[in-house]
Amino acid sequence: MYVCVCVCVCVSMLGVCDGVTFGQLCSGNPTNRIRGSDKWGVGHHGARRTGHTHNGVDIVCQDGATVYAPFDLTIERRARPYTDPKKAAINNGILARGQGVCFKLFYVAPVKVSGSVAAGQRLGVLLPMQQVYPGITSHLHLELCDQSDPTPYL
Repeated sequence: MYVCVCVCVCVSMLGVCDGVTFGQLCSGNPTNRIRGSDKWGVGHHGARRTGHTHNGVDIVCQDGATVYAPFDLTIERRARPYTDPKKAAINNGILARGQGVCFKLFYVAPVKVSGSVAAGQRLGVLLPMQQVYPGITSHLHLELCDQSDPTPYL
């Protein structure tokens, strides 16, 4: 009997692993399609924002859709993207680690804010993006902890 073992080689400078692929993050978007252009901007890494650069990617996801664990992971804590009380409706998310990758998911109401979650299991639901940004392509924000581009891992 042969056993196949996959090895993850970490690139210490980037903090991500070769061969890591994010599984489906949102119901209704099996390919993790990145948000294109809308009246609020674009969803790719490095896009210009008012006063800063977009440090993640926006994965198309409908308000209220299920958000999944892309691989076996450990949720370390809650993560919030905003300090502005006007954005309270979507000001939630998690910081997690798995497969040698540290990442944040924003705009999700998590089912828990610490502990292990198996690949494909429910992490939570997408919060009401339309309530804060009317007309935006609703999305889940994925950001690596080192702020490098997560696109190659989708």
